[in-house]
Amino acid sequence: MHLSRGVPLLAAALVATALTWPTPAAGTTDGHCARQDRVHVPGAAFQRSACLPDLTTTGLAGTPYTDMADQAGLTARATRTPSGVPGVQIDGYFPDSSRFNATHGWQHDAQFVIRLPDRWNGGLVVTGAPGTRRQYATDTAISDRVLAQGYAYAATDKGNNGADFYRDGTRPGDAVAEWNARTTQLTRAAERAVARRYGHAPRRTYMTGISNGGYLTRWQLENHPELYDGGVDWEGALWTADGPNLLTSLPAAVARMTGSARDEDLYAVGFARGSEFLWPYHEKVYWGVTQKIYRAEFDPAYDPACPGPTAGTTTEQVLAPCAGDAVYDYAARPASVHRAVARVALTGRIGRPLITLHGDLDALLPEAADSAVYARMIDASGRGRLHRSYTVEGGTHVDGLYDTYPDRLRPILPCYRSAFDALVSWVERGTPPPADHAVSRPASGDVVDSCTLADRAEAAR
Repeated sequence: MHLSRGVPLLAAALVATALTWPTPAAGTTDGHCARQDRVHVPGAAFQRSACLPDLTTTGLAGTPYTDMADQAGLTARATRTPSGVPGVQIDGYFPDSSRFNATHGWQHDAQFVIRLPDRWNGGLVVTGAPGTRRQYATDTAISDRVLAQGYAYAATDKGNNGADFYRDGTRPGDAVAEWNARTTQLTRAAERAVARRYGHAPRRTYMTGISNGGYLTRWQLENHPELYDGGVDWEGALWTADGPNLLTSLPAAVARMTGSARDEDLYAVGFARGSEFLWPYHEKVYWGVTQKIYRAEFDPAYDPACPGPTAGTTTEQVLAPCAGDAVYDYAARPASVHRAVARVALTGRIGRPLITLHGDLDALLPEAADSAVYARMIDASGRGRLHRSYTVEGGTHVDGLYDTYPDRLRPILPCYRSAFDALVSWVERGTPPPADHAVSRPASGDVVDSCTLADRAEAAR
């Protein structure tokens, strides 16, 4: 990992360095953004604050304060988003030696964004970037609505990003381990920044995320429950030392790409029957590259015909088609590979309430090899009372695919919003959410912006 050495991670904030940045729009005067100058992010190597008339993507699209391109594909086009949330935005980065994130021209990883609305409800929502994206990736999916509800919001790029992320660190597993450390670092720093802005610490802090952000949510609630009051995990990735994990399910998908596997082989590792119409897209966009970068992260020594991040190999060589990935056998790999995964593995021992959402047509992280397994892990650890798991019928890994298949899919985002509200009711009012069940795909109505988590029996009454 490339966290700062020799000083506490949460040492006193450094003075912000000057940076030329667009002047915020007119209308940000008088009492608006009070205490802005007092808000420093503890441990940040650099930060820049701006008082803005609208912290949502409605107001930020086309400005340096968000990145709409990095959000592409995560939400359906017709998703309704709120607007008119004035407040302070803080952009910056923590000390780090890697340089994958070029946002703002900084060429510096461990970037973060913190948004502090004028009308604060006393809570904080923290997330980490999904996939290999960066800190603005979930602005539409998560930030917009929680800001409109009055929450402060903080997001991290996880300390490394992009298809080269596996090159960060010195030993297998370092890059993913840094994701967890950066999320913890940001949570602690954001809580203190919130206190400086509003005069007291958050009364509630929630962790949440999509895909890799869902993995971070699980890991944080297992390893740092003292920092959070609960979490919502949306299509979270599962890592276990002995499997299942991405390196046990994706080889069959890659083998199918090379013609050496049948559909039955994919069903055997968890891919859902009925998801076949999504497979051609995933062959082009996800399967091959996803397996390669995680294999390079945890097992860089595998097969000379499949170059890993060794001296002299380029990213293009590492990500080029490789027959060795089609026959990759995680179970047969050396103990050192399993130890690398064990460093970041989940246990199911959550310490705070968690709601999990997973689409039954996820063709990247099949539910049967992921969230269904994680629910059993939580039960086996004796923490089942803290967990609810909902299968979203017609849901897949990214909501953007709904626009291509509106007759077969449904966006998960509206169910996620309902799940977040249910979590708040669970934590703050003691109202338990419905029991685990499948959330049916409605035959009509506003499928893009509405979803109820009521189980079928309750909905029928």
